[in-house]
Amino acid sequence: MARDMTKSALRLLCLLLLAPGLLSCADRGFSDLDAFMAEKRARPGGVIEPIPTFKAYEAFAYAATTLRSPFDRPVDIRQLAALSARVALRPDDNRPKEYLERFTLDSLLMVGSLERGGQDWTLIRDPDGGIHRVQVGNFLGRDHGRIVAMGDTFIAVIEIVPDGTEDGWVERPRTIELSGM
Repeated sequence: MARDMTKSALRLLCLLLLAPGLLSCADRGFSDLDAFMAEKRARPGGVIEPIPTFKAYEAFAYAATTLRSPFDRPVDIRQLAALSARVALRPDDNRPKEYLERFTLDSLLMVGSLERGGQDWTLIRDPDGGIHRVQVGNFLGRDHGRIVAMGDTFIAVIEIVPDGTEDGWVERPRTIELSGM
């Protein structure tokens, strides 16, 4: 019973403490807000500036596309000779294609090397899981890649790829390294 009395007293005390806070939130009207809005409406309206006019875009026609770029070094005579030698470079379309030329060079993995009959061979895994023996001079990859050197952990390949001109080709060196499977 004493507990009930203390609980009631606590509730009454809390109610008395909260009452002033609740009464302060009572509606007193919006007279101060109405006065503020009336003052703002009484002021004269401003003038909005017109949108600025812009000059029309004038296109520039670049007519120096056939000239040498000012950022490139002048071409050396030796470089011209090398460029003319590259014109003769092109893949041999008449030779029979080897089996590994069906696959991209990135999809082929070197899985080992061996010596048989006094010749060094490298073992290549194709994407289908087949293992193939290759040596220097064999072709592989879709870009006319020819093996030019072999080591215990790598194969050096030279590919012949288009250089972006109409009939030009360029050699690109690539390497296939021994994979950890």
